[in-house]
Amino acid sequence: MMDGTETESRKLLRRLRDAMAEDRAGQARLDNITHLIADSMGTEVCSVYLFRDSETLELCATEGLKPEAVHETRMKMGEGLVGRVAKTGSVVNAADAPSAKGFRYMPETGEEIYSSFLGVPIQRLGEKLGVLVVQSKQAREFSADEVYALEVVAMVLAEMTELGAFVGEGAALSARHQQAVLIRGTTGQEGAAEGHVWLHEPRVVVTNPIAEDPHKELTRLHEAVDTLRISVDQMLAGASGGDAEQTQVLEAYRMFANSKGWMRRMEEDISRGLSAEAAVEKEQSAARSRLSQVTDAYLRDRLHDLDDLSNRLLRILTGQGRDTGAEMPSDPILIARNIGPAELLDYGRSLKGIVLEEGSVGSHAAIVARALAIPLVIHAGGLVTEALNGDHIMVDGDQGIVHLRPDDTVVAAFRDKIAMQAKAQERYASIRDKPATTKCGKTISLHMNAGLMADLPSLEGSGAEGVGLFRTELQFLVRNQMPKRSELSALYAKVLDAAGGKRVVFRTLDIGSDKVLPYMKPNDEPNPALGWRAIRVGLDKPGVMRMQLQALLRAANGRPLTIMFPFVAQYEEYTAAKAEMQKAIERERILGHPLPEKLEIGAMLETPSLAFAPDKFYEEVDFLSIGGNDLKQFFFAADRENERVRRRYDTLNVSFLTFLGNIVKRCDASGTALSFCGEDAGRPVEAVCLAAMGMRTLSMRPASIGPVKNILRSIDLDGLRRVIEDAGLRGDQSVRPAVLDYLRKQS
Repeated sequence: MMDGTETESRKLLRRLRDAMAEDRAGQARLDNITHLIADSMGTEVCSVYLFRDSETLELCATEGLKPEAVHETRMKMGEGLVGRVAKTGSVVNAADAPSAKGFRYMPETGEEIYSSFLGVPIQRLGEKLGVLVVQSKQAREFSADEVYALEVVAMVLAEMTELGAFVGEGAALSARHQQAVLIRGTTGQEGAAEGHVWLHEPRVVVTNPIAEDPHKELTRLHEAVDTLRISVDQMLAGASGGDAEQTQVLEAYRMFANSKGWMRRMEEDISRGLSAEAAVEKEQSAARSRLSQVTDAYLRDRLHDLDDLSNRLLRILTGQGRDTGAEMPSDPILIARNIGPAELLDYGRSLKGIVLEEGSVGSHAAIVARALAIPLVIHAGGLVTEALNGDHIMVDGDQGIVHLRPDDTVVAAFRDKIAMQAKAQERYASIRDKPATTKCGKTISLHMNAGLMADLPSLEGSGAEGVGLFRTELQFLVRNQMPKRSELSALYAKVLDAAGGKRVVFRTLDIGSDKVLPYMKPNDEPNPALGWRAIRVGLDKPGVMRMQLQALLRAANGRPLTIMFPFVAQYEEYTAAKAEMQKAIERERILGHPLPEKLEIGAMLETPSLAFAPDKFYEEVDFLSIGGNDLKQFFFAADRENERVRRRYDTLNVSFLTFLGNIVKRCDASGTALSFCGEDAGRPVEAVCLAAMGMRTLSMRPASIGPVKNILRSIDLDGLRRVIEDAGLRGDQSVRPAVLDYLRKQS
């Protein structure tokens, strides 16, 4: 490029702006732009490749290559130098392109006469849109200034693409945010929902990527950054003496807000011709691109901080706040990158479904979604940038699939599925008050899991016989400070009132691992699922445990009370926790408070070690509840947050069922009440197998009680037990095929 790169860059951007103002069709506009770029860069070739689908790039316009190659030349992500730029999101600058790593010769383009190659990604906020390429016959490496200038142009092309400037014929030039999109994620909470998109954080639209007056843009940027710094300082002042983790995040915000490097890069972007908004978004896109490649948790958090700070700065510059004035649809499906439990509870049951780009199956959001019985899909990559408020959307929580702007065929099939589920629920309602008695005369007690007061109305409507698990940690997770004993006592009393005399099993505070209290200092643990969590935290911080136990005793106010300690790995932990319970009882007695007329103290069996505890433990504990979700991950050494391994192991694996059968035998021998609690208890096929292995109490989400009761009432458990045993004798790895065959014959 000529000397005086900054002047030439601004000149090119002005020419681009003028080209945008011309009344041309999308293809003609794109053709003109490639000519302008090649002319300004002093190269023989400029080409624009855009994605026609998530894996395929298409040559959409070129100056210098054969015109007939346009819309005919395509390549997969990672294929050739262009595909390499797209895949990595990084610049490729090669003086001798044919000898560069990954080069692919495309004879239809006539590019064999060009030696040098410079390719930069066209991307917006981490979303890959295409690749911008310049080539020349001269074998030379492009200078840093030239690379930078082309990146600035690519940024503007990304904004133009987003604004629909290049709409034309063919998939690669189709209008954005109008096509049907299918996104495969991960099931966070089962269920199906249809509705319209409601973005948790509405996207900021940059409508003026090219600066009219760079000096004016620099002034706007400095004023906006000053406003941002003041707001961060005010937030820090408000957080002083409070939550240490929140303060740490705000300190990171202040560090970035005062970063000279961040400011210098944005100032340089403006000097090249970008508007203040576009300069901020260019740096934000770079951060998002780095974020997708970083595995270190600390660095990812810091890049998240920078991303959030950039959003704040963009909202200051554009005046586009979170409250856009848009009206929430009557059937909102919430779309977000991630969301905290308190924010999710603010939406409450108004939501029909939730889709997150991040999150985990054990995250706070997933816990709240399960409590509210709202279908949830996580790991739905790219949805935040693709969806617009009001878009028609269908969420299949059973399969972890999202249909955005679905076509008529998908809509019809999806609605058929919802109608079938509704019809099934009507059938289940007819047996709501009937016992879950099998054909062989065995009655299984079905209970529901809960964690919020909002769950309790389901106790009557679902036909549940009680609450097999009340998660008490939700009241701790949704606050910014430790709740008071009186607040907890009042809440627990309301839970018991709402249960109407039915048994409620209160699980004491189960935090740690993926459930970190916002006001508790996080522990840097290499494997938190195996670390300081649940009962271990309670025993190390007995003050918190005693406070909660006292709250439960006062809530009972003389009524029967059932308490369960989570994640007990050995007998001594149970006895230590029970000793804390006795201290709390003694204190209440001294204070003259009424004590429960009946007190049951149990433990959750979530570690294989507890299955081999001494007989004395089984004789002493009032009841055991198998926590299937954690037990399975520890039994198979398969992290349930890891998609690569968690689906590899089947609950109906012969070894796992044999292990569960041995626990049943020990409980039968000691007369210990036993239940199974977890996602598998609510899956009909797994539920009947658990019942066949001797489980007489199952606890699940309320919506699962009908389907599970329905199948139990139609099955002979003795016959099913023989099928399971025969599969084991044959050496089958899983009994699932044999069980499904048996169930088909029974129906």
